[in-house]
Amino acid sequence: MSQIASYSAQAVLKDGTPVQIRALRASDEADMLAAIERTGPSSLQSRFFVMKRYFSEKERAFFMDVDFSNHVALAALVEEQGRLTIIGGGRYVVTDPGRAEMAFVVVDAWQGRGIGSLLLRHLIDIAQEHGMQELTAEVLSDNAPMRSVFAKSGFKPARSDDPRTVRLTLDLASPRPA
Repeated sequence: MSQIASYSAQAVLKDGTPVQIRALRASDEADMLAAIERTGPSSLQSRFFVMKRYFSEKERAFFMDVDFSNHVALAALVEEQGRLTIIGGGRYVVTDPGRAEMAFVVVDAWQGRGIGSLLLRHLIDIAQEHGMQELTAEVLSDNAPMRSVFAKSGFKPARSDDPRTVRLTLDLASPRPA
């Protein structure tokens, strides 16, 4: 396991809310499931491309079994009612040497506040530090907010095999927008 397993950074949203971006931990499973419970059906469909409310044991194991080499996952946490609560997460999974696919989910109440962009910036930095050359993401065609988040970070549309989705790619060797 790499040093990414202890990754932690503090940030502040535009509205002044402090947020912690840190490596997802095995002990986060209950908090992650609680965040999913607070995420609406259309947001979950945007993330998983199907209506999703239940995760099998195998799916839960995949989401939580993060090796921080081929599978890197970060959680965004804020203080709610006196305790740190997961409000979003992002990950990348290596699909080929030097290439990884990304995905994100943000609790509905926190969408539109910069959580996805924050997670994306941290994951891009980690990917670059660990030699990734290209990041990709599949986004539903009608998910304009997430497409915008990726576009602002320099992702470009590419051909998708699924007509419902847009494939977005980021060449990490190219300069990124600030």
